[in-house]
Amino acid sequence: MEVSKKFQTSTKTRILYSLSSLGITIPGEAVAGVIAFYIVDIKNLPVAMYSTFWFFYTIYNALNNPALGYFSDRTRSRWGRRLPYILFGGLPYALAFALLFTAPFDGKSDPRGLLIYFGAAIVLWEGLYTALATGYYGLLPEMFGTYEERTDVAAKMNIFQIIGLFIGAALPPMLANIMGWSGMAMLFAGISVIAIYAGYPAMFERKELHTDTSFPFVDALKYTFANRSYLTAAGAQTMRFFATGSLQTGILFYLKYSLKVDESLATVILGGAFFIAMLSLYPWRNWVANRLDSRRTLMLANVIMIFGIVPMGFSPNIYFTYAAAVVLGIGLGGLVLIGDVIMTEVVDEDEVKTGHQRAGMYFGMSGFLITLSGLLVSSVFGLVMPAFGYDTLLEVQPASVDLGFRIFLTVPTSIGFLLAIFLLWLYPLHGKYLEEIKTTLKQKRESSNI
Repeated sequence: MEVSKKFQTSTKTRILYSLSSLGITIPGEAVAGVIAFYIVDIKNLPVAMYSTFWFFYTIYNALNNPALGYFSDRTRSRWGRRLPYILFGGLPYALAFALLFTAPFDGKSDPRGLLIYFGAAIVLWEGLYTALATGYYGLLPEMFGTYEERTDVAAKMNIFQIIGLFIGAALPPMLANIMGWSGMAMLFAGISVIAIYAGYPAMFERKELHTDTSFPFVDALKYTFANRSYLTAAGAQTMRFFATGSLQTGILFYLKYSLKVDESLATVILGGAFFIAMLSLYPWRNWVANRLDSRRTLMLANVIMIFGIVPMGFSPNIYFTYAAAVVLGIGLGGLVLIGDVIMTEVVDEDEVKTGHQRAGMYFGMSGFLITLSGLLVSSVFGLVMPAFGYDTLLEVQPASVDLGFRIFLTVPTSIGFLLAIFLLWLYPLHGKYLEEIKTTLKQKRESSNI
């Protein structure tokens, strides 16, 4: 039975929708990749203060994801339920990002002032990020109805997202040396605004799917947390982001204190990995994802990430690390391609079971659990590094920090990827059951003339 043409989109639509992910990704990856280094090592905020604040900030960050996801599902306006968050959130999101890297205080002379400024700025930025990203990703299962369309748009999105990864996570150290941290942030904010609004005209909503206006919040939570597919998929994503978050947080410190090279070489390492990941997206889609399924594709990608990260703990020089980055890039291509696709399967299953299309709630709740990975990263960082003698107030760090950053870079990441593989093994949406869900949803939409 063919899918109705009404539920298909053009290549142009998929490209423009994907382009907006570049604008969302750049600030997000810059914060994930370098904010700890900027605040702790550049602005000299003590590690204990940073880790303590990050613990409570992460709780706030996690809780606002399901709240905004739920409100996104229930939003009714002349612009729709997802689109207003993108239309009115893009510019403030970029401006708030620029504020993060213009801190007027230094931790050596005024750590309290630095903490207050940084705390206020990142709380504002993160709230805008969650609203914007929830609206954007909530459109994914609504705009694109088939697995083939979703993997195609996921590949296109992730080409832009990997470019965003390179810009946001790899370029800041180099650009900061040229134009300062605030100059780097303002440049990224400008690129972000252009990309978000360039893709906006291609976005649309299918109002016939908006059936969940009166779905109570308690019931929404109950159906979400009782869903084994959601718990295993989101749990695997949480462990993946814990692993990659540890890698992003630790790489600058690892280069500076373990390999004793200029931390700006992170641009080469991360940039190389991201470039390999981008080149591998369509091979992953055509040779793996479309032949296997989302579950087995993600399991394979996590295995490859382990093979890439473990050797970095024993790396004798930067060239060995370059080689490991190639392996990481191949694994990353699979992770970023299917990470959002697997959640659309969960949304489809829930729609079959409840009769409601609740993409906002599911992507919001996924963000809730994924955000908790940041809590794990900061907690591990705050426990491990002081144990190896790292102290931001010291002009020269003790030799023991070499081993500490090698351990931080490899052990938590490997554990995270292994746990992701285990949770994906428990994920029930595969094989015959997944085909039954797809068939039921297709029949529902065709009977409703969608």
